Amino acid sequence: MRFGSVLVQVGGTVGVAVLAALSWFGWMGWDGQYQTDPVSGVESGPYAAWQVAGCAVTLLAVFAGAVAAGVRPLFVSVALTVAFTAAWTVTAAARDTTGLFAVGAVFLFVGLGVATLVASLIAIAIRDRRLARR
Repeated sequence: MRFGSVLVQVGGTVGVAVLAALSWFGWMGWDGQYQTDPVSGVESGPYAAWQVAGCAVTLLAVFAGAVAAGVRPLFVSVALTVAFTAAWTVTAAARDTTGLFAVGAVFLFVGLGVATLVASLIAIAIRDRRLARR
């Protein structure tokens, strides 16, 4: 591996981690309020659907951008999963008095890990298919 390639991998992986954590804080980390429907009395939240969708699209764009820039998909997957889960855990631990945030952190880590692994496999398959055409 050439030095320039190492820089792309390391720099890209660190960049993905930073952007993943910022995605959490930018889209959802600031919102801790639950909403109560005045008609039905049903409580929901603390995140609105638009926040979750925006965060998901942002994470997908970060993933795709890093892979397009030449960062290995599995590096992107690990960096995104670990950084986003860590950012979520810091926020959840500060708000939780029951200790159940740890369960949520495990669920988030596993769910996001599986999702980014699937995205990695898709990216690798697309790359391999393109290489085979050459």
